[in-house]
Amino acid sequence: MERMKISTNAEVLREAVNNIAVVDAHAHNLVPLDSKFPFIQCFTEAQGEATEDVPHTLSFKRSIRDIAKLYNCATTLEAVEKCRSFLGLETMCSKCFSAANISAVLMDDGIHIDKMYNIHWHKNHLPVVGRILRIETVAEEILSGDPPDGTTWMLGDFTNLFLSKLKSLSKDVVGFKSIAAYRSGLNINPLVTSEEADDGLHKDLHASVPIRISNKNFVDYIFTRSLEVAASSDLPMQIHTGFGDTDLDLRLANPLHLRPFLEDDRFKNCRIVLLHASYPYSKEASYLASVYPQVFLDFGLAIPKLSVHGMCSAVKELLELAPLNKVMFSTDGYAFPETFYLGTKWAREVITSVLLDACDGGDLSIQEAIEAAHKILRGNAINFYKLDEDTTQIMKSKAVNVAADSHTQYLEMKEGKPKLIRLLWVDSSGQQRCRVVPENRFYQVVRDHGVGITCSCMAMTSFTDSPAEGSHLTAVGEIRLMPDISTLCCIPWSDQEKMVLVDMHSTPGQPWDYCPRTTLRRIATKLEEEFGLVVNAGFESEFYLLRREDNNNWTAIDSTSYCSAAAFDGASPVLLEVLKALQSMHISVEQLHAEAGDGQFEVALGYSSCVCAADNLVFLREAVRAVANKNSLRATFLPNYDRLQPNTWSGAYHCWGRENREAPIRTACPPGISSGVVSNFEIKAFDGCANPYLGLAAIIAAGMDGLQKHLILPEPIASNPADLKEGTVHRLPKSLDEAVIALKKNEVLKRLLGDKLVGVVIAVRELVWQCVERSWIGLRLIPMTCGLWSYVSCILSDVPGRPCIVLCILDVLTGWSLGQHD
Repeated sequence: MERMKISTNAEVLREAVNNIAVVDAHAHNLVPLDSKFPFIQCFTEAQGEATEDVPHTLSFKRSIRDIAKLYNCATTLEAVEKCRSFLGLETMCSKCFSAANISAVLMDDGIHIDKMYNIHWHKNHLPVVGRILRIETVAEEILSGDPPDGTTWMLGDFTNLFLSKLKSLSKDVVGFKSIAAYRSGLNINPLVTSEEADDGLHKDLHASVPIRISNKNFVDYIFTRSLEVAASSDLPMQIHTGFGDTDLDLRLANPLHLRPFLEDDRFKNCRIVLLHASYPYSKEASYLASVYPQVFLDFGLAIPKLSVHGMCSAVKELLELAPLNKVMFSTDGYAFPETFYLGTKWAREVITSVLLDACDGGDLSIQEAIEAAHKILRGNAINFYKLDEDTTQIMKSKAVNVAADSHTQYLEMKEGKPKLIRLLWVDSSGQQRCRVVPENRFYQVVRDHGVGITCSCMAMTSFTDSPAEGSHLTAVGEIRLMPDISTLCCIPWSDQEKMVLVDMHSTPGQPWDYCPRTTLRRIATKLEEEFGLVVNAGFESEFYLLRREDNNNWTAIDSTSYCSAAAFDGASPVLLEVLKALQSMHISVEQLHAEAGDGQFEVALGYSSCVCAADNLVFLREAVRAVANKNSLRATFLPNYDRLQPNTWSGAYHCWGRENREAPIRTACPPGISSGVVSNFEIKAFDGCANPYLGLAAIIAAGMDGLQKHLILPEPIASNPADLKEGTVHRLPKSLDEAVIALKKNEVLKRLLGDKLVGVVIAVRELVWQCVERSWIGLRLIPMTCGLWSYVSCILSDVPGRPCIVLCILDVLTGWSLGQHD
C-alpha cells in the first residue's frame, strides 16, 4: 500500500508541476540562424578546441535526445542542425516556447553575441519580457564614448553619467545584474576608495580597445555604487556566482566572498540573488540564504548543464538550508530557443524528483510539495522582482509590495474595488459552464482548495439539470473544481472580472476520471511517451450573428455569400472587438472571414499544444458571445441541424484525401511549406459545439490505436466521394442515434479515454435522442456527432510523411475499420 501511495503522490506532483506557467527569471537574447555563434554552445560553457569533447558529456547526450524528440529527427547533432535549418527560427521558437510553457522571461541583454536580436524582438515571441540591466555593460558603453571635456575620462565625470544612466533606466527594468565574478572575482571591497577607483579606471582605459572593465578596484567601485542605486530604487541585484567559461576564476566565484557586503549596514535592505546555484558552491549559497534575509538563490545554468544526478544534487544542496520561498527558477537561456526548452523541461523534472524525495523523507506533505513547486517555478520570482501575479507583467507602481503568500493584502492595495473570478469548464454535452467567486475568496481559499460541485454536473444535457440515466453519476457525491492558475486572465469585456479554467478533482490533487481536460492532457502525454509524437491543434471556429427583429424573432444579420466583403464590412466592429479581446489574452488569430451561411463568420486560431488549443477555443467562445451581446446581437455556434451531407464540404463519407474538401480528413500543404509535404491534417466532420477536450483526446486516442496496431492508410480519395460507385466508401452516421450506436461499439475510446468518461457521454446522448424521438426538443438543437467532436485543424508536430497518426479517427464515429494490418 505504501508503494501505491508513493506512485500516486508522484503523479499528483508531476501533474501540478507540469501545469505551472513558469517565470524565467534570468535569460539572454536569441540569435538568427546565420549567426557565427556555433550551435554546439547550446550544450556547454566550453569554448574553442574544448568544444570538440562536448558530445562526450552526459549533458550533451541527454540534451540532444530531448531536442531530437521535440523535432522528431534522428538523435545526432548533424540531424538536429539540419532540422533547425529546415524549420527556421520562428517555428523553433514556437515549438520550444510552447513546450516550455513560459509565462514571462527576464532578460539580461548586456551580453554580446553575434547578430543577436534586441529585446524588443523577443516581445513578439514571448508573452511578457522584462529587462535586467547589466551594470558592467552600462559602464563600458559610457567609457566607449567621448568624455565631457573632450580630453580624458575622470572618475567624477564617469560617476555622474553612470549614476544618472542607472537611475533613468531603473524605471524600465526589473533588476540589475553584475558579472564581477568574471572580471576580478567576488571578493569585492565595499570600502574601495575614490583614489583606488580612479587609478583602476585609468588602467582599464589604457588596457584594451574596446574597453573592457577588469581592474579590481574599478570593478568593486562600480558594483558598490550600483548597489546603492538598486537599494534606493527598490530593485534587486543579480550576481553571477559559481561556474562559467574560462574567463572566470572559479576560486573567486564562491559566494562566501560576498559576506563583507552582506554585513554592511548600507546594503542590508537590498535584495540579492545568487545565480547558477553557485555551483559547485551550492551548499555555501544555501547557508548564505538561510542566515542573510536579503540573499535569494537561482539555479539556472546548473539546470540543464549538469548531469541528472548533478542537477538533483545541486538543487537538494540549495534546499538543505535555504527557505523554500527564497529559491527561484531560470533557464539562463541564450542564443538558441532550445536552451529555454531544455532549462524548463529539466527544471520541472528535477523539482519533481527533489520534492518527492522530500515527501518520502518526511520533510514535506504532498500538498506542501505542490505549493513549494509553485513558489520555486513561479511565485518566488513574481514576489522577488515585484511582477504582477495576474498577467505576469511588470507592475507600473513599484511601491506595491506583492507578497506571494499575501494575495488579499495585494488586492486591497490595488484598487479597492470588488472583483469576481469565473471558474470555467466544459461538460460532456459541450455546454460551457461557470462558478463565480469574489476575488479575495479566490486567493484565500479557492486557488488551493477549489470549489465543490455535484458529481452529476458531468451527466447533464444542455436542456435539463438532472443527470442522465446510465451515467452512474447521481446527486450523491461531490468533486472539486481546481483552478489552473496559468490560465487566469482579465476579462477584456468586463473590467471587474477575471476568468480561469478548471480541472476536475475528486479531492484537491487527485484528478477525477470524468474530467475532459485532464483526459486530454493524459492522452497527449501518453502519445509523446510511447511514440515520441506531439499533436498541436488550431481551431477554425464558425458562428452565426443574429439580431432581434421588431417581432422579437432572431434573424441573421445578413444574407450574403461566402467570403463576402459586404458581410465582413457590416460585422467588422464586432469582429475587431473580438480580435482585440483575444489578443489581450495572448490568443493568436490567423484569419477571419464571412462563411457561407447567412450571418455566419469564421475565426481561425493559430495552432498550439492540444490543451492550450482547447483552452483558447473556450475563451474564444466566451469572447464572441459576450462581444455580440454587448452589441445587441446574439452569437450561436450551433451548426446546421443536418450538416453531414454530401456535396456540402462537411465530410460525409468514411475516407481521406489530399486537399479534398469533401473528405472528412484532408491533408494540407499551406503557404510556406515545401510542395507535397503534409504539414497538417484538417478534421472536418466534427461538431462546432463539441467539448474540445474530448474531441482532441479522441483524435489522439484513435491515432494511437492505429500506431499500436501498425495500421496503414488506404489510398486517398481524389474525387468527390459522393460520385464514387456505391460501396467504394461508406457514409458516416446519418443521425445521432447511429453515432451513439457506433460509439457504444468502440472499444478503442473506452480503453484509452476510460470507460467512465465514454459511458457518461453515451448516457447523455441517449437521453438527448430519446427526447428527440418523443418530440420534446427540436433536432436542430442537437450536435450531430455525440458531442465529442469539433471542427479542428490538427497540426501533427514534426511528423512529415507520417499520416498514420489519423488511421482510426473515423473509427471513433463509425466503428468501421479504415486501415489494415501490415
